[in-house]
Order: sequence, then C-alpha cells, then structure tokens
Amino acid sequence: MTTTTQLAAGTESMAERAYQVLRDRLIMMDIAPGDPINEAGLVDDLGVGRTPLREALKRLEVDHLVQSYPRRGTFATRVDITELADITEVRQVLEPLAAAKAATLRGGTARTGIEATLEAVSQLSGENLRRTLMENDLEVHRLIYQAAGNHHLEETLIRLDNLATRIWCMALDRLPSVDEHIAEHVSLLQAILDGDAPAARQLALEHIVHFEKSVRAVL
Repeated sequence: MTTTTQLAAGTESMAERAYQVLRDRLIMMDIAPGDPINEAGLVDDLGVGRTPLREALKRLEVDHLVQSYPRRGTFATRVDITELADITEVRQVLEPLAAAKAATLRGGTARTGIEATLEAVSQLSGENLRRTLMENDLEVHRLIYQAAGNHHLEETLIRLDNLATRIWCMALDRLPSVDEHIAEHVSLLQAILDGDAPAARQLALEHIVHFEKSVRAVL
C-alpha cells in the first residue's frame, strides 16, 4: 500500500530531477535566453507530471533562470551582462570562504569527487569542446561548495555560479584561450586536497577576479 508520505517523496524526487535537468539546460543555453518554456513538451521529454514540473519551474524562477508572466507563460530569462559586477562582488567574498573551508576539511564528503575531477581537469586544454569546458567548470565549483560543508553557503554559491556561467557562455567563443582558467582549477583543487586553506582562499579569489576581467575584455 502506497502511503501519502511515499507519494510526496516520489513527487519531490521527480521535481528535483526536473529541476536539475532544466537548470543545466538553461545554464548551458540548450534553452536559449528568452525562449518560452513548453510545459507540455517537457512533461513528455522528462517523463514527469505537471505538478513536479511546475515545482521545478518555481525553484528556477527563484534562481532567476526563468520568469513567469500572467497569461503569457514562462520564459528563460535574458542574460543580463550588467549583473556581472554585482555577482562578482558577492563571489569575491564567498568563494574564498568556501575554498578555505573545503581545504580545512581536506575535501570533506566531496574528496573522492574532487580527486576524480582533478585528474579529469589536468587532461583538459583549450582545444576541448566548449560544452566540455563549461560542464567541467560547473562540476569543479559545485564540488568545492559541497566540500565546504555548509548547505546555506553551498546553495547561495551554486545560484551565483549558475548566473555567472550563463554570462561566460555568452563570451566563451570570443575568449582567446581558456588554458589559464583550467590551470587555475588544477591549483585550487590540489590546495583543497592538501588542506592548505590560505592557498585555497587566495587561489579562489584570484580565479574569480581573473574570470571577470577575462569576460569583460571581450564583451
């Protein structure tokens, strides 16, 4: 016999899955800025009901990735380049904090994932496909946030990194090289695994500052 609790848990699980898939499609611009969100199509595509899909869309609206309009529907938000400075201002404070906490815990619960990702990052170069580079960047940052061991910090930074990644996506094809960006990931992840909190803090700050300068140079 299926209980009400089990039904709720199933709906929550489907809503979480729909949220994660749609979030990454929006970040990677598989759903382009300004595009309408086709709920009927997504129900079939994702294999979820309308209720969990709408729960996912509510969360995505809080994340500033979609916007709902009465009688018009829901749309992917436009990428607002002018928000880069505000996003960077907050990340410059919180990213070093997360990196230092992650290093203090030597990767904590994310250590195995960090070790695997470090190996993968070390083999990347600017010749890799644009999508591979972006997916790897998201993975690196999400692992660091998880490793910090503070879910409030993690949730805040994921939301900010998602928005920053969309801006990066707009500029990526115009960047002369991303090799330096990749190398920064290697140094940062290694500092975390080594438990070097001061180095991790400094490297995270430098990474965020370099990111903004690189994007601004081509916008």
